[in-house]
Amino acid sequence: MTAQGVAVRPDAAEFARVTGPFRRELLAYGYRMLGSLPEAEDAVQETYLRAWRGFEGFDGRSSVRTWLYRIATNACLRAIERAGRRPLPSALVGGTDDVAWLGPVPDSRVLPDGGDPATLVAVRSSVRLALVAALQYLPARQRAVLILRDVLAWSAAETADLLDTTVPAVNSALQRAHGQLALAAPREDELTEPSEPVLRDRLERWMRAFETADAGALVGLMRHDIVFEMPPRAQWYAGREAVGRFLASTVLGRPGDWRAELTAANGRPAIATWLRGADGRHHGHGIQLTTVTAGGISHVVTFLDPALFPAFGLEPVR
Repeated sequence: MTAQGVAVRPDAAEFARVTGPFRRELLAYGYRMLGSLPEAEDAVQETYLRAWRGFEGFDGRSSVRTWLYRIATNACLRAIERAGRRPLPSALVGGTDDVAWLGPVPDSRVLPDGGDPATLVAVRSSVRLALVAALQYLPARQRAVLILRDVLAWSAAETADLLDTTVPAVNSALQRAHGQLALAAPREDELTEPSEPVLRDRLERWMRAFETADAGALVGLMRHDIVFEMPPRAQWYAGREAVGRFLASTVLGRPGDWRAELTAANGRPAIATWLRGADGRHHGHGIQLTTVTAGGISHVVTFLDPALFPAFGLEPVR
């Protein structure tokens, strides 16, 4: 917008007031779409930059929230074109060169502060690692349709308007997405967890077993069909015997080599681990997302990336 040929800058305070409240939910949306916190952060940054540039021309025909989601969706679709699908090692078929892996997200970055408890529960469920991993199987626009319709509860008309398509096209995309997701989604027993006290107790025992290098205790906590994987390493292990043997022979070392503490990622309790280095100090090693079912621990994904620790508010060295 110009006045007498001179560009008029948007009012920064007004822009922050009307767009700021949506930043966290847009980050959660970007993470569901992209499966990567850094990529989601980039998409949100691009969204706000484009929104800032277009703020003076915003005519109010849609809500600010809808306007921001339109920009964010386009940013995410472009990012998916660049990076493609983000798998976990256990879902990978074929070669492993230049794989962009699925990553975790700290609860503190995407969960709403306070507010309606039902909303908090819904957001927690919508960022669970198993669901985000399943979403990666969907084509980009189907992914957007499913998230907008099923997670954010947008109407078919609102979704069609945002994606510049028709209501029948949205309904068709949603039906296809449901069919594909049914094939890729986790089993119901992988989503049914024990009570919160039992869950916490098992995670505490898992952490203590790591710290004391007690392979037997770890095996005792596993379900018979446990899967253990460690992106960005492509290898993964399935079954209690194989996982226990790998941990005992390759991972645990001596008592005191490991330190662990609870954190929160993808809507659930998670475990941060530090490994003792040659300097005698413990260095950030990974973030474990551990699926606990009534029958034992069924899935452990350890994201081997010390660069994640600052995003979780954790010290990289202890």
